[in-house]
Amino acid sequence: MDISGINTGFMDYVTNTAKTSSADKMKQSLDADYSDADDEKLMDVCKQFEAYFIEQVFKEVKKTIPDISGATGANKNLIDFYTDSMIQEAAEQSAEQNSLGLAQMLYEQMKRNIGGETTK
Repeated sequence: MDISGINTGFMDYVTNTAKTSSADKMKQSLDADYSDADDEKLMDVCKQFEAYFIEQVFKEVKKTIPDISGATGANKNLIDFYTDSMIQEAAEQSAEQNSLGLAQMLYEQMKRNIGGETTK
């Protein structure tokens, strides 16, 4: 009984789920109504957006690096999955440390748009 197709199919599913999860999470965050959100929730959403933005930049940079691993099939899918996971984690940590300041700028703009005052 050949089960190699099951492993490949499973890894394809995991890889596709990982690729869409951060985009789906961001879309759900942006679809919400934040007119009555407290400052902490508003800043959290801004940090999520900054993390997503940094993640997309990292992924585009990764595309410029040649693939020298020589991995194929399920092994390549595993490498891609873990690489994407590492990129996502690095982006989240970078946003949490206010590396770009994008979250703070978004926060201040959103506070102005909903009629609140900004605080630093």
